[in-house]
Parts: sequence; structure tokens; C-alpha cells
Amino acid sequence: MPRTLSAGQRAELYVYDLATGEARLRLTSHDLLFEAPNWTPDGRDLVVNGDGRLFRLGLDGGDLVEIPLPGVDPINNDHVISPDGKTVYVSSDDGHIYAAPFGGEGEIRRITTDKGDAFRHYLHGVSPDGKTLAYIGLEFLPDDGVRTNVFLIDVASHEERQLTDDDFQDDGSEFSPDGAWVYFNSERGSTTPGHAQLFRVPVGGGEPEQLTHDERVNWFPHPDPAGRRIAYVSFPPGTLGHPADKDVIVRLLDEDGTVRDLKALFGGQGTINVPSWAPDGTALAFVAYPVG
Repeated sequence: MPRTLSAGQRAELYVYDLATGEARLRLTSHDLLFEAPNWTPDGRDLVVNGDGRLFRLGLDGGDLVEIPLPGVDPINNDHVISPDGKTVYVSSDDGHIYAAPFGGEGEIRRITTDKGDAFRHYLHGVSPDGKTLAYIGLEFLPDDGVRTNVFLIDVASHEERQLTDDDFQDDGSEFSPDGAWVYFNSERGSTTPGHAQLFRVPVGGGEPEQLTHDERVNWFPHPDPAGRRIAYVSFPPGTLGHPADKDVIVRLLDEDGTVRDLKALFGGQGTINVPSWAPDGTALAFVAYPVG
């Protein structure tokens, strides 16, 4: 079921200017709980989901305009735009990833293959050349547990490759701008649940490299277009998963290892789940969910 706002709650979409530190409020809604802003490659529009649907929004004006997805079950907040801006990839409630024309006209096709009802695909990234998607494969186990790992899938051939194969909780897989790495968050750096940190792994496979080492719970790494900085959302210590309605911090990891706080807000799930950098790397988009 799509998420909804609680009594007295609102959704607020911000555009954060990295140079000035100003967070400009672009959209407020007391009715629609929208999530996970993308930026179109031309820098003119933002894309969000809400109520199981997908919308585009002009950066400087206008209202939400629905992007039609006929025949696709309600979507969640895992959606990514292709580098050429012609295709939007979405994760559907049926557990599969679909490619749809961003302009709204044309064929919608399923990208992922059927692995049975116990397996679901959660999209997070598209390669710089637009040929490969990075997703998290979630497998429901017979003992009622779940297993998550990082996968790559070729958009044209549907050929897949598994980058991680273990029992650690992984999420948020996203390509580096040069296509050499896949960034993700994982609990592999700790024996205590609720201590996710940021990692990266070569696209060709290998041992994951840990990037953050702190007491907070760090999710959804988003490399900037130049590959020098990583934006992510940081939850309070001990947080399990990436829940909604938490006091979180949107942070920036610089290439020298320095961590900066950009914005503290009430949010979490839906705040910055997918790639949300402006194409020129000067701004970020994120969502807050204040109450009262």
C-alpha cells in the first residue's frame, strides 16, 4: 500500500544549493505523500512518486504532472531516469522493474526476469552508458527471514550478474559516474543490527570497501556527477532499517573523508532514496515530512 500522510503532517520538497547552503522550498502538500526526488538530465524538472504513481515537477514553477504508467502495478520510491532522459525505470509492487518512456508515449516493458514469488527487485541505479541497472534483490527465506544482495542487469539482454552473495543487509546500489563502482549501504561492517554504513564494490566484482565509520546509521549513497562527493541520509544510532518519521540528517562525504551535515530534518524513508543530484552537481533535492 502507498504511504500516506498522518494527521497534521505535510510533505515538503527542498532544493539545496551546495554553494550557499540554502534549502529552497519548492513544493508543499498536505494531501499527497510524495517521495524520492530525481533530477532530469537537462536540469529542468524533478521527478517524485506518490500514491503509487509517478510525477514530474518543473524546477522553478508549475504543478505536479503525472507520468502515465499504464499496465504497471502501483510503484514504490525506487525510480531512476536514464542518462539520455528518454526512459524512466520504476520498481513496481509486483516485485519487478519496468522501463517506461519518460514522455508518456510508447511501449512499457519489464526488465527483470521471473524468479518466483519469493524474490523481489528494488531498483536504485542506472550505469552512465544507460545499458545496465543496479538493483537490490530481496529473497524471502523459508524461515521467514530475508536475504538482500546487489545485482546488475543488462537492460537489453536481461542478463544478470550478482555482485554480493552473503547474508548482510544491503540496499541503495548506485553506480559511480565513471561506471567503475557500485555504491551501496550495508550492515556488513558490524555484528550489531542497526549499524548500516556506506560501501562500494567494483562493477567487476571483488571485496567491498567501507567508506563511512561512525556511530550513526547511514543509507542511500548518491555520488555527485563529478564523483568527488557522496550525499546520503544518516539515521540516529541503533535505527533498524530505514524507517519513516525519524529525525535524520542529509550528509555529504567529501573525497578526503570529511563528513558535513547539510540539513537536519524529520523524514527518513522517502527523503533521498534515489539519485537526487542536479546534473551540474550544484544542488540536491530531498523531502521532509514535518508534523504540526
